[in-house]
Amino acid sequence: MSTDELLAEVDAAGDPAVADVLSRYFQLQPGGYGHGDRMIGVKLSTIRGILKPYLRADLPLAELEKALTSPVHEHRLTILCLLADRATRSLKPRTANPAELTAIHDLYLRGTAYINNWDLVDCSAPQIVGGYLLDKSRAELYTLVRSSSLWERRIALVATQFLIGQGQTTDTYKLSALVLDDREDLIHKASGWMLREAGKRVSEPELLAFLDEYAARMPRTMLRYAIERLAPETRAAYLAVRR
Repeated sequence: MSTDELLAEVDAAGDPAVADVLSRYFQLQPGGYGHGDRMIGVKLSTIRGILKPYLRADLPLAELEKALTSPVHEHRLTILCLLADRATRSLKPRTANPAELTAIHDLYLRGTAYINNWDLVDCSAPQIVGGYLLDKSRAELYTLVRSSSLWERRIALVATQFLIGQGQTTDTYKLSALVLDDREDLIHKASGWMLREAGKRVSEPELLAFLDEYAARMPRTMLRYAIERLAPETRAAYLAVRR
């Protein structure tokens, strides 16, 4: 098995009709956040099926890093899903491999220019960035969240999903406070999503405390995502504050 063989299978699954739908969905049109990318029409569910035999193949990281520069969106999505799976295995006690996890993390940060849509970020940032930082300084997240790149800012926020799963929410709240004035709706959505997860999975009172302080300033999309799982009367109260 090789990286070239994997991407050839992805190419063979391409469908122009699906590509047209995905191009609109991921805003590849002029002026859209994905403009300039190229879709061949392979859904994520199909990619995951193609990937199954390759997940334990230990393809060389140098090959995967080269493939991450592909102009084809689904190629990059395939590589990132594969890297995320390897990062996850490197974190498990039975298959722990700190050296590989570090190598994957470093590869990822070198390649952020190619991680340039929300699906690419969301399938990979929690495992590769959040997982790597679990027992390390979080300074990297604060560098990323101040980046001029929309996608690096989203990486910082979505990476905390892994930390939330480990009961660690401090960075989610700090980073969310830093993006209150961000102009990008995709950042508002990411922040609100992570806030919602922190409240659901770790502590609703912590989320309520954050909302008490910031709800009046939060972009409406961020607020709506954050309060989605709260009681109806609580949601209504925070929306009224936002008005």
